[in-house]
Amino acid sequence: MNPMSEQKLAYKSLPIEALQNGAIDLLKQLIAIPSLSKQEHDTASCIEQFLHSKNITTQRLGNNVWARNQFYDERKPTILLNSHHDTVKPNAGYTKNPFEAIEENGKLYGLGSNDAGGPLVSLMAAFLYFYPVPELKYNFIYAATAEEEISGKDGVASILDSIGPIDVAIVGEPTQMELAIAEKGLLVIDCVSKGISGHAAHPNPNNAIINALDDLHWFRNFRFPKVSKFLGEVKMSVTIIHAGNQHNVVPDTCAFTVDIRTTDDYSNQKVLDIVQSHVQCEVTPRSMILNASAIAEEHPLVKAGIQLGRKVYGSPTSSDMAVMNFPAVKMGPGNSLRSHTPDEFIFIEEIESGIEMYIQMLSKIVLS
Repeated sequence: MNPMSEQKLAYKSLPIEALQNGAIDLLKQLIAIPSLSKQEHDTASCIEQFLHSKNITTQRLGNNVWARNQFYDERKPTILLNSHHDTVKPNAGYTKNPFEAIEENGKLYGLGSNDAGGPLVSLMAAFLYFYPVPELKYNFIYAATAEEEISGKDGVASILDSIGPIDVAIVGEPTQMELAIAEKGLLVIDCVSKGISGHAAHPNPNNAIINALDDLHWFRNFRFPKVSKFLGEVKMSVTIIHAGNQHNVVPDTCAFTVDIRTTDDYSNQKVLDIVQSHVQCEVTPRSMILNASAIAEEHPLVKAGIQLGRKVYGSPTSSDMAVMNFPAVKMGPGNSLRSHTPDEFIFIEEIESGIEMYIQMLSKIVLS
């Protein structure tokens, strides 16, 4: 398969098979290097060394590494190809070594293989394919970034000012190569209902737990009026609650946490304003930066994917799309249902076909 014209690429780009083999070999190296969030130094260095071996100049800030295509032209629009190389901690259910790349029955096992090692190396292969091609309609920037799993401040958000203007991005996450053109945001709030402490044997009309009930009832039953086409309703879930420490003492505080998944119809600030206007408890947001995001179905990148038979959908999970102030689509090989599970794996064929599809889709918009 070679979607590019013979005239442009016959003398420059690597064969698809070589790119696929190189991507799989790199992923095996990355799996063997522990890269928990905030501890990605060694995988960042591995990615740097891989790109240097291809005679590609890289830039680095912290544990974020990025590179531009050979004929980068500031007058042209730019596509960002981004995925993360940090992982969550391996859970207790692993039966295989999470830091060993094990290939069995067409599967590649290892922590981070699916989330998001497969997308990470597949986007890199696509970047390498287009890297030496002159006269593209768009520039390319490839960025392998840190701290996605914890929405950390030293991840992709920390380099956006440094890499220059971006017109559209592909964020590599395991979506089975379908197009997540919208993504729910995340707003976590800590709430405190107040009361007056007293002996449980005496009357006390100001029990903090009882005072919290009306607010808990509101969080359970309130429905935001706008329903997003791709993301559905804003969803609020009470996930943690703490109150009291003795059976015979009425508590003066009841603290609880609410996980709110926002949609493109409401900014996190708007949701917070609505919450505060309805409840009596004190409300403190942990972070306001993970807003919902969406890209138009009519965007050329989305249309290119649809032409290849890919479906569009709204994703309930958050990613680095949340911190990007430009259009982005989440797309990559692998399956989100495998993320953070014991004995995480990705099919080798998913990586191979993912690379081909990335190249086919991008070819539709970057070639003259």
